[in-house]
Amino acid sequence: MALDLLDRLLGKRLANYEAEHQHIGVLAGVPVLGLDALSSAAYGPEAALTLLIPLGAMGLGYITTISALIVGILVIVFLSYRQTIEAYPGGGGSYTVAKENLGNRAALLAGAALALDYVLNVAVGISAGVGALVSAIPALLPHTLILCLAILGFLTVINLRGIRESSVAFMAPTYLFVGTLGVIIFVGLVKTALAHGHPTPVVAPPLLAHPLETASLWLLVRAFASGCTAMTGVEAVSNGVPLFREPRARVAQTTLTLIVAILVALLLGIAWLSRIYGVGATDPGQVGYQSVLSILASAVIGRGVFYYVTIAAVVAVLALSANTSFADFPRLCRVLADDHYLPGMFAVRGRRLVFSHGVVMLAVFAAGLLILFGGITDRLIPLFAIGAFLAFTLSQAGMVVHWARAGGKHARRSLLVNAVGALATGVTLIVVAVSKFGDGAWITVLIVPLLMLLFYAVNRHYRSVALQIATIEPLAPPSQQMPVVVIAAASWNRMMQHGLTFALRLSTDVRVVQVKTERDAIEDLQDSWDLLIASPARTAGLAQPKLVVLTSEFRRFFGPFVDYCVALEKENEERDVIVVIPDLVMGHWYEGILHNNRGTFLRTVLRLRGGPRLFVVDAPYHLRS
Repeated sequence: MALDLLDRLLGKRLANYEAEHQHIGVLAGVPVLGLDALSSAAYGPEAALTLLIPLGAMGLGYITTISALIVGILVIVFLSYRQTIEAYPGGGGSYTVAKENLGNRAALLAGAALALDYVLNVAVGISAGVGALVSAIPALLPHTLILCLAILGFLTVINLRGIRESSVAFMAPTYLFVGTLGVIIFVGLVKTALAHGHPTPVVAPPLLAHPLETASLWLLVRAFASGCTAMTGVEAVSNGVPLFREPRARVAQTTLTLIVAILVALLLGIAWLSRIYGVGATDPGQVGYQSVLSILASAVIGRGVFYYVTIAAVVAVLALSANTSFADFPRLCRVLADDHYLPGMFAVRGRRLVFSHGVVMLAVFAAGLLILFGGITDRLIPLFAIGAFLAFTLSQAGMVVHWARAGGKHARRSLLVNAVGALATGVTLIVVAVSKFGDGAWITVLIVPLLMLLFYAVNRHYRSVALQIATIEPLAPPSQQMPVVVIAAASWNRMMQHGLTFALRLSTDVRVVQVKTERDAIEDLQDSWDLLIASPARTAGLAQPKLVVLTSEFRRFFGPFVDYCVALEKENEERDVIVVIPDLVMGHWYEGILHNNRGTFLRTVLRLRGGPRLFVVDAPYHLRS
């Protein structure tokens, strides 16, 4: 029953040979790995325009220049990552490039920055989508957090079902978003051309306020830094190259080209039409707030059916933009786990050939952020660009070293591209970090080193374990002395009988230990010991087990029993001590809730307190359904 439910929810298990059928092509790659980047067209220009509100109408004169500068850096990053995909078709992106060319510290810095960026992307993307929804339907405002968590749950389940399923689920809203915005930009440009640069809005945009200040360099720098959020997610394709079908590198490059081409067209189109139609940002959180895309769509095509289809597509893509993180975060965790910087379980593929532990961990972290901020995470947006540009810079710097080692004419040309990319993203990183430090960038400065310390601690543990268990010594002949076998006993029953029979096969020195507490309503084994146990053993020619009855003054079972076993190990320095724990195995999983499961806890305590010669063995007794 439970397996049937799991199969319905997540799909049937996939075999290893089915992995090739889960790989994706270009059209599927755009919604899987491009949603984060494409959705930034909905909030990147608005983030810059919001900073320009104090300039009034004068601020629109700067938005195209700022957008052109952002697009220029985006193109440099795009060219750099195309080369990264070619050089490292195994995926891993910034982490892999930095590890192989800049060393482990740089790699872990990139890994920590990307991990934080992915978690923030999930929380902010979902909350932004729900924010757009509740602004259109104010009655849903009290249910903001529930809606956020519901969308997060939906994304988690879809991604646990496999990459192909997620690509199919998100393909329609992605291309609807691109198509509707594309139509609006095209219509707006045509109207602008026909009106000789002065089109008449169908719905007049809100009037822009009078300038409250002049355009200072600091204000323009902050606006540029806010607009740089439009570049987050560009690195996703280079991280997820193994997701693509063969030839993987070429398909990944084509997918990245398509994503960036669409994003450039959207960013420039929105910026240009915002200036032409006089569309500025409205103050978030204030009465009458509208998104820039809402105002622009109203001005170009009015508020008919197409307007609402466009807004619905924007809401869907914003909410689903978190899917890029669900595709890449588990793969980043897998690479870190392969290098022993995260627990090994993150490198194991689940039932649908996805790294399930990474998917679930990402959902848990994102849910924590959503709950902490009540589903409103706008203050986390400034942190986006920090992690992304840090990863960009490390990746490009690593590629410079890579091409310097490779040598040759092609390598020199590629080195120049990556050097320009490293310089551009490095300068942008400094600008964004300085301008956004007071707005929350300091959190990144704090969390990234903490994540690196976590990675180091995990790695130190694995190295310590490896050193302690490694050996080239030949097999040491085992001691010929019979072990001491201890069996935990309650009352005489079939489970106890089954466990004792097994114990007698192991040794001639068997101790049956019964712990008596004040509240125990179990029979005293001393009363029936000879009849039920000692006499049958003598008749069968077996060594008679010994009964040990312990009394617990403080009504505890585990303490006295474990103390006895530990003391027995110390007393018998040349012999092993084997503890046999009889345990019930239920016919149905849910029946286990009705039992105390003391055996599980006892095994844990014995392994923690026992020494190297104390072994714990289960003696399962299976109940019929």
